[in-house]
Amino acid sequence: MLDLSTRDIKFLSGVGPARAKTLNQELKIYSLQDLIYYFPYKYVDRSRIYSIAELSGSMPFVQLKGQIINISSIGEGRKKRLVARFTDGTGFIDLIWFRGVKYVQDSLKVRHDYIIFGKPTVFNGQVNMAHPDMEDATEVQLSTLGLKPYYNTTEKMKRTSMNSQSIERLMKAAVDLLQYPIPETLPDYIIAKYKLMPLQQALRCIHFPTNAIELRNAQYRLKFEELFYIQLNILTYSKERQLKYRGFLFSKVGNHFNDFFHNHLPFELTGAQKRVLKEIRKDMGSGIQMNRLLQGDVGSGKTLVALMSMFIALDNNYQACMMAPTEILATQHYETIMEFLEGMDIRVELLTGSTKKKDRERILSGLASGEVQIILGTHALLENTVVFKLLGLAVIDEQHRFGVAQRARLWVKNESMPHILVMTATPIPRTLAMTLYGDLEVSVIDELPPGRKPIQTIHLFDNRKKSLYKMINDQLTLGRQIYFVFPLIEESEKIDLKNLEQGYAWIKEDFPGYEVVKIHGKMKPAEKDAQMNLFASGQAHIMVATTVIEVGVNVPNASVMVIENAERFGLSQLHQLRGRVGRGADQSYCILVTSYKLSEVTRKRIEIMVDTNDGFEIAEADLKLRGPGDLEGTQQSGVAFDLKIADIGKDGQLLQYVRGIASEIIEADPHRNSPVNQVLWLELQKQRKNQNDWSAIS
Repeated sequence: MLDLSTRDIKFLSGVGPARAKTLNQELKIYSLQDLIYYFPYKYVDRSRIYSIAELSGSMPFVQLKGQIINISSIGEGRKKRLVARFTDGTGFIDLIWFRGVKYVQDSLKVRHDYIIFGKPTVFNGQVNMAHPDMEDATEVQLSTLGLKPYYNTTEKMKRTSMNSQSIERLMKAAVDLLQYPIPETLPDYIIAKYKLMPLQQALRCIHFPTNAIELRNAQYRLKFEELFYIQLNILTYSKERQLKYRGFLFSKVGNHFNDFFHNHLPFELTGAQKRVLKEIRKDMGSGIQMNRLLQGDVGSGKTLVALMSMFIALDNNYQACMMAPTEILATQHYETIMEFLEGMDIRVELLTGSTKKKDRERILSGLASGEVQIILGTHALLENTVVFKLLGLAVIDEQHRFGVAQRARLWVKNESMPHILVMTATPIPRTLAMTLYGDLEVSVIDELPPGRKPIQTIHLFDNRKKSLYKMINDQLTLGRQIYFVFPLIEESEKIDLKNLEQGYAWIKEDFPGYEVVKIHGKMKPAEKDAQMNLFASGQAHIMVATTVIEVGVNVPNASVMVIENAERFGLSQLHQLRGRVGRGADQSYCILVTSYKLSEVTRKRIEIMVDTNDGFEIAEADLKLRGPGDLEGTQQSGVAFDLKIADIGKDGQLLQYVRGIASEIIEADPHRNSPVNQVLWLELQKQRKNQNDWSAIS
């Protein structure tokens, strides 16, 4: 059996040490397996021959058959190029080479039949083709050419002449080795039952398919396997955790919960909040450790649900904690909760990096003795000095901002695992949630509290500043506050910061008499907090910022969010930014300012933002437009997966289908001792080998 994973890429014919280093650094290709699993991003049909008479400059890659009638070199030194006149009897085109001129010139034969392949362009009314692929027509059978694969390569690779064609040549050498048997990664009964192409054949056909049907079957087999193992991995973790960890049994709802519900609740819970609380209550009363993801748009009332869940822990003589990614957010939660708890005898503390030493000591001793019932904080809660008497519930806000290893440190503070409630305002499409958080139960708050008006979103082109400034003036006159957000993208940081500074200067000039503050990620935390607090307290009227305010302070008086260069933001990001306003009872506005030149995808993004306030609808659209890699939170999700062929946006149905199959297998073989599944469990073990065992956490 040929083990592809142990074959170093440098020993493959055509690679060698220098190329191997480039493949390692640029594409993370170290072994033969890494190369074979580096799939093409598109294919071009090479079974058809076009005639020169049919060609135009707007056509994609085409194939011609004919002869070179003469060859000439033009220009000198670096500007030297080789031009070959080519005909097929229906017309003439020029084949041009700018690089490797001498080598090409020596290899070409006049009046010899060639099959050429490339992209036609028109220059000065003449059709030409630069650097075409050329093959001797006597040695090529068109029927075997099939579909030509195209591979993504980096700029650095292209500079060292490693383009898609080079990868294709290496792939041919690798695929030739597939004549030797390789181990199958799925059991025979799954391959037969779900009509899957065998792995060996699929790997050959995915790179060099002879027709579209063969390609489709190979893609289906490889997508099926990729998504199936992700789901099998998640669901076995979930099963292991159920068998390994008993949860605290919160058997009663007592005084804290009832007193708050009947005497202190500031407004009636929405139907969605009641439903979610029931789900949480059921989990915590089951004796199995809760792992639940609570999704809800900004302002949907997640904090209130989290607080009422904490009361259940308190009523059963346990402590509760809530961890937020920033000091500002932790402080905001603390203030909100203290407001809710007014008149109730519950000890709540806030612990952050800037908590004074004297206060810290008081809080730590209160936690250890159990006198501190609820603690809110940042990463400071993870320090070894933080010891609970008995932590029963841990709530994590905006959890994708915490690395998995960081979160794991919270759970070791107890002999037994606390119940976990993970909250996020980033709406996650169902298919992605099944992959990122597949081992968590999911609750969704899909209703806004009464009295909230939907935010009105308006698209303006950047030549309409006059009407925008009039609207802002009207809002400022009413005593409202305004956000101006500028992009800050790493590749063009200097230009972006300059734009932000310029924007800040103009806004100060255009709105005299109003206090303007600015904030960006390059500022020191203390500086940032000071500016943020000026705005939150109402002393500043306008905030000019980058996306650092995306998950930030709650300012109910802010009624307008202006997003400059909105075309440079993703959909989920635009939605998150929009959520900074609309937190009071007044009508709020989100103004998307763009240039006239918009791509089709960007135009679609802006239209979606204007048409809907539904975060889940937006997240689904974002997934389809951009793919999962760009969605916030996918990098530290706790499920280390790197999709090589499947696309969660487009393959959602297949994902749900394979999840069902994986679930059936686990239920039928929970202890993994069925002989027919041995291939499965071995493959799963192999895939898990490089991952830390985070089976106990989300």
